[in-house]
Amino acid sequence: MNCIRYLLLSICLVLVLSACSSDAPDGVIRMGLTTAPTNLDPRFATDAVSSRINRLIYRRLVEFDATGMPVPSIASWTQVTPTHYRFTLQDQGRSYHHKKQLFAEDVKATFDSILDPATGSPHRSTVEVIQRIATQGNSQVDFYLKHPDSLFPGYLSIGILPADLIMQGHPFSTKPVGSGPFSFHSWPQEGVLRLTRIRDNRQFEFLPVPDPSVRILKLLRGEIDMLQNDLPPELLSYLAGKTGVSIQQRPGNNFSYLGFNLQDRFTSQPDIRRAIAHGIDREAIIRHFLKDGAKPAQALLPPHHWAGAKGLKPYRFDQQLARELLQQAGFSRQSPLRLVYKTSTDPFRVRLATLIQSQLSQIGIEMEVNSHDWGTFYSDVKAGRFQLYSLAWVGVKTPDIFRYVFHSASVPPGGANRGRYSSKVVDSIIDQAESSADFTHKALHYQQLQKQLLADLPYIPLWYEDHIFVSRDTITGYNLAADGNYDGLAQVQLNNQ
Repeated sequence: MNCIRYLLLSICLVLVLSACSSDAPDGVIRMGLTTAPTNLDPRFATDAVSSRINRLIYRRLVEFDATGMPVPSIASWTQVTPTHYRFTLQDQGRSYHHKKQLFAEDVKATFDSILDPATGSPHRSTVEVIQRIATQGNSQVDFYLKHPDSLFPGYLSIGILPADLIMQGHPFSTKPVGSGPFSFHSWPQEGVLRLTRIRDNRQFEFLPVPDPSVRILKLLRGEIDMLQNDLPPELLSYLAGKTGVSIQQRPGNNFSYLGFNLQDRFTSQPDIRRAIAHGIDREAIIRHFLKDGAKPAQALLPPHHWAGAKGLKPYRFDQQLARELLQQAGFSRQSPLRLVYKTSTDPFRVRLATLIQSQLSQIGIEMEVNSHDWGTFYSDVKAGRFQLYSLAWVGVKTPDIFRYVFHSASVPPGGANRGRYSSKVVDSIIDQAESSADFTHKALHYQQLQKQLLADLPYIPLWYEDHIFVSRDTITGYNLAADGNYDGLAQVQLNNQ
């Protein structure tokens, strides 16, 4: 509580000293981010910030509805045969920022590039089902598959790049060229990205401000106009009482979890993972720490998703059962289990880790919390250098995520099975789900899969965090999306001019 009081006092002091707003006179709309985008080439981007900004810059063949079903974006499609899909480009959204038109050859060049092992795209495994791609004229693209896959249209949600620039080896990662509603303008400072909204030439700036209290200070002083997510609940409560500030909040689909290294001598033991699951009081964390800003999760996909699993039985908070499981694994108060929990240096994530550390100490686990800058932390997670860690899967749309995350063939660099989980049962269910042509049967397989994963616990499901958008009241028209994307920036307005 003392640190919170100190933080709020610091905010008040800075506001008094600043005396008045620092609104920038240039008409640029500024958004504060936790981290800078790391890659503006959609063939390579995997972090949430880059993916959300890339949605603004590039058009995609396919989007998704509220239940996760694929729907047309700039292309409609028909299934000619079980292994042949024909996509037809629509008229809208086909003008690239470098004044050329988006044609079928650009679609082919983009996915051929992703499929080329020499490219090194982390998305290659998602589209490896493609045998070959052919074009007919400027608007028709035919995808021929190695085997039937009824989920296939959903794999094509990657931004389309211009074929001519792909051939030239253009540095899309830092100088993106797409056909989306925003075009690249510049990098005014290191890590600071500026885009131009095509329809009105309004400029938008994205500034990395890792510390949430500093982001709030910049918002209140007018140095940034808006921010989204990654705010401690007590600071959100503080903002709710401020004039000149607008807050939106809605339930989200981003899945927070606790991940384990299944090759570690301790966290590879099922009883230890179950003990940890029973030792975490998720309801208390959601109610008191998150201020009811999340919903409990039992699986990666939410229940309302077409492949989601309803009625999964959660691991109840039961400290006595947790202690018994640890005892079965050979640990006691005299000989406690010692683990290392890795997280980022984000203050909110550190406090969450400390809270979990405190709860697990009650069942006899001595847990050390190691926090690192985001780059180091994420590199360690991808490399398997951890015992347990916490992260969130952001913007998940299709159940092919299960192969990417849990199939034994998806250990990095082949996918995101970072915990090195291996289960013949799970591999078999994933294979059956993907080979089923009937969506009802496919959904049943994925529901069975999520039940099995909950039993095996390569992840402990935590919650789906709400999305929060905070802006100065001069900003209007922003629509907060269920997956937390930034698409609402296409319609946002600055009303003080």
